Amino acid sequence: MNFRTATRRTPLVAKAALLLCSSAAFPFAAHAQDTDPDAGDQPAEERRASALDSFGDIVVTGTKTQDPENVQDVPLAVTAFNADTLEALKVRDVQGLTYSAPNVSLDQIGTSRGTANFSIRGLGINSSIPSIDPTVGVFVDGVYLGFNGGVVFDLFDLDSVEILRGPQGVLFGRNVTGGAVLINTGNPTEDFRGKFRAAVDGPLLDGGRGGANYTVSGVVSGPIVEDTLLFKLGAYYNNDEGYFRNLFDDSNHGAAETLILRGALEARLGDLTLTGKLDYFESEGDGPSAQNRGTFDRDSFDFAIDFPGFYDNTIWTGSLTAELDIGPGTLTNIFGYRDYEAVTGGDIDALPVFIFHSDTETAQDQISNELRYAVSTDTFDLTVGGFYFDQSIAYTEIRNIPSAPTSFFGGGAQDHEVLGAFAAGQFNLTDSFSVIAGIRWSQETKDAAVTYVRPRPPCSVLDGTCPVSGTNPIIPTENNGFTDRVRFTNWSPKLGVQYEWNDSQVYAHWTRGFRSGGYNFRITNANAFEAIALAPGGSFNFDEEQVDNYEIGGKFQTADGSLTLNVAAYITEIGNMQREVNQASLTSGVAQSIFNTANATITGFEAEARVRLSDSLIVTANIGLIDDEYDEILFDISGDGVINDTDLDLRLPRVPEVTWGVGFIHEALLDNGEILTRVNYQYRDEFAYTDNNFGFVQDISNLEANVTWVTPIEGFSLSVYGRNLLDEVQVGGDTQVPFGGPLSNGVNRPFDQFPAAGTFSPLSKGRNVGVEATFEF
Repeated sequence: MNFRTATRRTPLVAKAALLLCSSAAFPFAAHAQDTDPDAGDQPAEERRASALDSFGDIVVTGTKTQDPENVQDVPLAVTAFNADTLEALKVRDVQGLTYSAPNVSLDQIGTSRGTANFSIRGLGINSSIPSIDPTVGVFVDGVYLGFNGGVVFDLFDLDSVEILRGPQGVLFGRNVTGGAVLINTGNPTEDFRGKFRAAVDGPLLDGGRGGANYTVSGVVSGPIVEDTLLFKLGAYYNNDEGYFRNLFDDSNHGAAETLILRGALEARLGDLTLTGKLDYFESEGDGPSAQNRGTFDRDSFDFAIDFPGFYDNTIWTGSLTAELDIGPGTLTNIFGYRDYEAVTGGDIDALPVFIFHSDTETAQDQISNELRYAVSTDTFDLTVGGFYFDQSIAYTEIRNIPSAPTSFFGGGAQDHEVLGAFAAGQFNLTDSFSVIAGIRWSQETKDAAVTYVRPRPPCSVLDGTCPVSGTNPIIPTENNGFTDRVRFTNWSPKLGVQYEWNDSQVYAHWTRGFRSGGYNFRITNANAFEAIALAPGGSFNFDEEQVDNYEIGGKFQTADGSLTLNVAAYITEIGNMQREVNQASLTSGVAQSIFNTANATITGFEAEARVRLSDSLIVTANIGLIDDEYDEILFDISGDGVINDTDLDLRLPRVPEVTWGVGFIHEALLDNGEILTRVNYQYRDEFAYTDNNFGFVQDISNLEANVTWVTPIEGFSLSVYGRNLLDEVQVGGDTQVPFGGPLSNGVNRPFDQFPAAGTFSPLSKGRNVGVEATFEF
């Protein structure tokens, strides 16, 4: 393998043009403030009560200040959704928010159901290997989820979701170089209330594709001891009969059954508030509905697999949050716990014949604790704190390949410890101008034991029977694996300014973040790997990734709140980019190696707008533009044996050049209730999935709509909704495999319609229409 470098300088004119373009947006915002829509003809307090009022001001917790802040006051690119907005969007999992924000892709990879493959502003991963740290951190009730497994599953009883774009290393630590997704579940309430929902959806008039999907959920909440002890109980059940049709045996595929039980208690003890939450989750069903695009057209939902596969997940999640008003500020402690177990099986050749199947078993448990103290005064906001995180991951992979002498067994186990300390503040130098500063110290230690995924006697990493020393008894010329330990220590700074006037602001900041290095649990070529790892200057681990983000933005709002416009422009410089390089392999099916492949620059612009045209109509729009470029190549990503301009000219994976969308929410008052209508269209450009650009994900136009009748019966409403109404094909990945069919054209060019051999491309649902009944009291 060739590790010479090729370099390209980023023209300074590009950076200058970026800043000029972002500045040019500001006069447009000022002009927009002069616009006088119908809602602006009278003060907000004189308008009639409207359900749309709940879509106005949204507070966010992502700044970790003493009190939550209005999203329009935060000098940060953030898209936030409160409970009413989430209800209007009919959000049932985090993936559903992919089509609601610019430069955001909250997809699941599809290889293992529920495994996140998130990307924000072009920073994302393309892997289901559990030892790879995410670029987008997911936090549930303030608790960081240590790996991507079990993230994209069903959600209910949400209070808010916040999507923070760009590195968030100061307040949220390492491994959030792309951004952070904050999911806040509902808290217990002071008054007794409940909400029950039942829904059924599925494909409609799509050639008999698949079966129905049934969902019921309920939540009750209220006081046990008035003003002192509050409770909340919730339950969710989903039975999906399988959306797809497997052409191998004409059966439904994609079936899933999910149960969630949730409980919460809140104790108010004077200046101290304790909130405890416990969540039990179990889900089981079919394996990936994978299409081989050497056999089937990538613009169809056709696929045929001889092995339906399976998955079975069990997750316990708990948190205890303590808030104490002490002195001039608030002391907050968040303790979190998570236990995750999963087994999967999948047809990786994605063909109606047995060539390559794979099973996995994964166990993860974690504990974390964050202690912080926040003070807010007229002159400054200051937050200081410390963080501890410890997780253990064990992963076994079994590859069944008939042409091999025996099945492949291997995987890895890892203990992962993180220590952190941080301080962040905003200091008001005048009534309008403030300085933003923050810094975080992090130390991350990983102890790993890896067994190469090779033909060997049956073993399991979870029970400690997979060897990591000695030689392979079936292939004596190669070692079994290795043990190793690595530690990374870094400082993550942030420095910026904010200028505010009336209801608007402009801001600029520089932020540095890091994504931890680590180990590959899926090494399928032992001797080739060790030739690199044991060479002078080599190592068993891949190195950490550094991200510097330079951003300028503005948030503009009319005095009556009828118009908001948020814009941001940024330059992101990535050093030592971590990539999982996927290569088809006749001997192991697919070889997935993790390298630091390149230095690169991503330049982007994004804007979001919301206009209330009248008391009954809100219109939204967003756009995101990204330009990506390799600056220096450290690894032969094109696979032609040399590092040259061919590598430099490739597209970065997971970077759609354009995302944009428009939508509206309309309220119509009737004599017998009211009708709420919501329609949203979002476009996402195609993007490369593999580093060599042979695998790619095509562009998608997503249209969603729902109509809700709020009936005259108090608390009762009926909804009709549709997702992906244009029936667009979307996949979790496009991994290259050396198995195909008659559509193979023998040529593999970047973004070619058909691959040279074949792909493993797990399908996401197409058109989906449903009805829902909701009762609240």
